[in-house]
Amino acid sequence: MTHTPTASRPQRDTAPGRQATGLPRRLRGHRVSRSGRTPKAALRRDIQGLRGLAVTLVVLAHAGVPYVTGGYTGVDVFFVISGFLITSGLLKEAEHTGSLSLRRFYARRAVRILPLATLVALVTMVGCRLFASKIRYTEFMHDALAGALYVMNIDLAVSGTDYLNEGSAPSPFQHFWSLSVEEQFYLLWPLLLLASWTFIRRPALRALPLGALCLVSYAQGVQVAETSPSWAYFGPHTRQWELGAGSLLAFGAGALARLPRGVSAVGAWLGLSGIAASAVLYDDDTPFPGHFALLPVLGAALVIADGCHPSASAASRLLAVRPATWVGDLSYGWYLWHWPLLLIGPAALGRPAGTWLNLALCAAALLPAWVSLHLVENPVRFRGPLRRKPAAAVAFGLGLSATVVSAALVATSFPPPISSAVRARGLNETLATAQDPRSRLTGLIATAATGLPRNLTPPLTDIKKKRSAVYRDSCHVNYTATRSPDCVYGDRTSDKVVVLYGDSHAAQWFPALEKLSRRYGWKLVSLTKSSCKTADITIVNSHRPYEACDTWRKEALKRVERLHPMLVVASSSEAATSVRPTRDPLREWAAGYERVYRQLARAADHVAVLLDNPWPKDDPVECAASRPLRLRGCEPDQRDAIKDPTRREANRQGARRAGAAVVDPKPWLCPPSGGCPVAVGDTFVYRDESHLAESYVEALAPVLRQELRKLGVTGD
Repeated sequence: MTHTPTASRPQRDTAPGRQATGLPRRLRGHRVSRSGRTPKAALRRDIQGLRGLAVTLVVLAHAGVPYVTGGYTGVDVFFVISGFLITSGLLKEAEHTGSLSLRRFYARRAVRILPLATLVALVTMVGCRLFASKIRYTEFMHDALAGALYVMNIDLAVSGTDYLNEGSAPSPFQHFWSLSVEEQFYLLWPLLLLASWTFIRRPALRALPLGALCLVSYAQGVQVAETSPSWAYFGPHTRQWELGAGSLLAFGAGALARLPRGVSAVGAWLGLSGIAASAVLYDDDTPFPGHFALLPVLGAALVIADGCHPSASAASRLLAVRPATWVGDLSYGWYLWHWPLLLIGPAALGRPAGTWLNLALCAAALLPAWVSLHLVENPVRFRGPLRRKPAAAVAFGLGLSATVVSAALVATSFPPPISSAVRARGLNETLATAQDPRSRLTGLIATAATGLPRNLTPPLTDIKKKRSAVYRDSCHVNYTATRSPDCVYGDRTSDKVVVLYGDSHAAQWFPALEKLSRRYGWKLVSLTKSSCKTADITIVNSHRPYEACDTWRKEALKRVERLHPMLVVASSSEAATSVRPTRDPLREWAAGYERVYRQLARAADHVAVLLDNPWPKDDPVECAASRPLRLRGCEPDQRDAIKDPTRREANRQGARRAGAAVVDPKPWLCPPSGGCPVAVGDTFVYRDESHLAESYVEALAPVLRQELRKLGVTGD
C-alpha cells in the first residue's frame, strides 16, 4: 500500500500547568477552585509554534510540493504534543484533587473537538453532494459516519488491505482518522492513569504502566509494518506509543526542567533537525511507522523537553515567533478545512488538480480556519456556559456526533441521481444464445450506445463493489505473499484441472472461467498475485525489486507441475518495469515469457495465453457518472489503449515459441477503428483504470469458450 499522509489533529486541549512535583515555575498553574475545576494555565508558545511547523509540513505534503514528501510525519509530532499537553492537565488535576474526574475530562474533549469537527463534516457532506464523485457518494457518507463514531482509522485499515481499492482517490473525510486514533487512546489512557494514581503510591513508579504500553505498541508497530502496512499506519495499537511518548514527557517535566541549559538546547536543535529530515527524506514508500517513526517522535519529544526548562533557548524563541504561533493557533482548523478543499475544490472549480492549485486551495483554507477559530472554537471553549457544566458538555458532544450520524444516514438514503438513456439489449443473454457469440459481440460493440442504458446491470454505483470469489476468498494474494492458498472452484472432484495463472489481469477472467468450469465439470484452480507478471523477470514494485513475486512464481509453477492440468490460462498486465534495464526490452521480455510458458507447457496439456486487455482512459466509471449521456467522451481510442506495445509483442512471441495458444481479447472490447465503448448492451465494460468489470467478463464466457474449443478442451 502507498501512504495516505494525513496529519493528526492539532490539539489545543489543555495547556500544561503544574503537572507534578518539581514542575518549572514558568509552567505552574494556579490552584484549583473549590469546585474542583482546573484553571487554565499559561500557553506554551513554543508548542504553538511546533504545531504551526507540523501542520505546515502536512499541508505542503498534501499539496504535492516536492521535497516535502514525508510531511505526513506531522501526525507523529501532533500525537506527541497531544499526549504531553493532555497528560499534563490530568496530572495537575490529580495532584491538586487526589483523583481524576473522567466526566470533566471528556467534557473538555467534547467542547474542544466536536464543534468544529461537526461543522467541517456537515459542510464537507454538502460539498460531496454538489461536486464529488456520484459513484463514491455512498462511500463518502459511510466515511462521514465512521468519522463521527471515531472509527475512521479502523475503516481505513480494513479497506487498505483491499487490492481493488488501492487506486481509488482518498476520501474527503479521510483526515478524521487521526482524531479517531487520539480518541481511542483517550478512552484508555485516563482510566490507566486513574488506576496508577490509585494503586501506585510512589510517584516515580506511576509512569510504569504507560511505559509498558508504549513498548508493546512500538513493538507491534514494527512487526505489523512488515506484514500489513495499512494496519501499521492506521491501527490504534501501532500508534499509541507516540501519544504515550508525549505522556511520559509530562511525567518527567520536573526532571527535564533541571537539565543543564546547554544540553536541552542542543536537544531542541537535534529535534527540529529530526523533524525536518523525516519530512524531506521520507516518502510514500517508506515503511511507516515502524522504526522510521522514531525520528519525528523523538524530534518532537526533544523540542518539548527543551521548553520545560525555566529559561527559553534559541530554538524555543524561534518557535515562539508570532507567524509560527499564529499558524499554530489555526492548526486544528487549518488541518480540518484544507483536506476537503483539496479533494473537492478542483471538481467545484472545474479544473484539474495540480501543485499550484493545491497550494492556492490550502492557502484559502486559512480563511475558514480563522473564522471558525473566532466564531466556533473559542466561544464554545472559553465563553460558553458548557465549560462550567461537564454533564451538559458531554451531552452536547454526544448531540453533535448524533447530528453527523443522522445526516450521514439520511444522505445515504438519498444518493444523487445518475441520468440514463433507453433500455439496451441484455449482453449476457444475447451472447449465451447466439450461434456465433464472437460475431454477435462484434456487432454489439460497433453499435454501442452513447448513453448509459436504463437497465445497466449491475448499476453503475455497484460495479466497483462487485467481487468475484477469488477476491472474496482472499485467493488473489497481495504484494507480500509468497504462496497462494488452496483455492479450488468448479467441480472439486473432477480430474479435468484448469489453472488460472498470473496477476490481477488474470484474476479478472475468473468469472468467465468459473462459468465454463461449472458447465463442463472442470476443477478450476486459481493462482494469481497482485502485479506479478507471467514473465520470469524481476520487476520493480514500490521502488524495490519485487522479490516476493519471484518467490511466488517459483512456488506457483511447482504447484502447476504437481496438478498436471488439462489447461492453463495465463495472463498479466503489460504495466511493469524491469529491475535491470536493457537495450533490447523486446528480446528480454520475450525470453522471460518463454521461460515460464515452456514450464507450463511441460506440466499442462494445453496453455492459452490471454494478452492484456486494452486499457480505458482514466476511470471510466467515474467518467460515466459525470457524463452519463455523453459516453463517447469516456471512450479510449484504441490506438492509445494498448498499455505497452513492446511488452505485448514480447508476450505474443514468448507464447508462440513455447507452443502456447495466443488469445487476443482486443476485438472483444474494441471495434476495428475508433474508440472502445465503455458500455456494451446492458453491461459496463470496465471496473477501473485497467481492469474489466466482473459482469462483462462473465458475459464473455461464450466468446472465451469459442477460443478454448480450438484447443479441444471443451468437448463440443
